[in-house]
Amino acid sequence: MHVFIAGAGKLATELLDQLAQGSPFNVSPWSGALDAGARAIVVHAGSGREMGEIERFCRRTSSVLVELATGSSMEGQQPGFPVVLCPNTNILMLKFICMLERAGPLFAGSRISITESHQASKASVPGSAVAMAHALGVAASGVRSVRSASEQATELGIPTEHLARHAYHRIEIHEGPCTIAMETRVYGESPYASGLRQLIVAIQQRPLQTRVYGVNEFIENGWV
Repeated sequence: MHVFIAGAGKLATELLDQLAQGSPFNVSPWSGALDAGARAIVVHAGSGREMGEIERFCRRTSSVLVELATGSSMEGQQPGFPVVLCPNTNILMLKFICMLERAGPLFAGSRISITESHQASKASVPGSAVAMAHALGVAASGVRSVRSASEQATELGIPTEHLARHAYHRIEIHEGPCTIAMETRVYGESPYASGLRQLIVAIQQRPLQTRVYGVNEFIENGWV
C-alpha cells in the first residue's frame, strides 16, 4: 500500500525522508496522490490547508487517514473512511501515558508535580504533559514548563547537542516521607518516524472500519 505524507513543515519533511529509508512500502509527498486511484494511507502532518483534498481522496479511494495534528477537525466526525488520530507517534511514550491513565486513580490525594521541557522554539501546547496531568488528576495549568537552555542543561541534564530538539517530562508523586519519580527523555526526531512506521504496518495488517480510531485503541489492542 502506498503512503503519502501531507505537509511542508519540519515534521513532514523528516517523516518523508526517514520513512523512505528501508521501509517495506512506497512513500511519496502528498502532491503525487491526486492522480492516484488505488487505496492508500495518507499521513497528515501539515497545517490543515490540504484537508479538503485529503478527505475527498480518502472517501473516493477508501484510503486511511493518519492525522498527526492535535485537536483535529476529524474528532467526533463520521468521515466515511478510516481515520486514525495520532497526535504523538512516539509509541513508547503513548504506552507510558496509557499506563498512567490506568494507574492514576491509585494516587488520588497524593501531592503530584509535573515538569516538561522542550526546545525553546516550541510554542504549541505540550500535549504529552497535558495528557499526563489529566491521567493523574492534575490541572494542566499546574504543569511547569522549562524553555531556558541553561536551566535545561544544568537542572534537567539535557545534553548540549540535544537542546535544540528534545522532549523531557518528570513526574513526582509525594506522600509523607515517600517520593516516586518517573522521567521520560526523547532526543532528536527518530522515535516519531519509527513509531509512525509501526502504526502504518499495523494498519496494513488489518481491515479498519470507516470510523475514527484513537491511537490508544491500537495500543490497548496490542496492535503496536
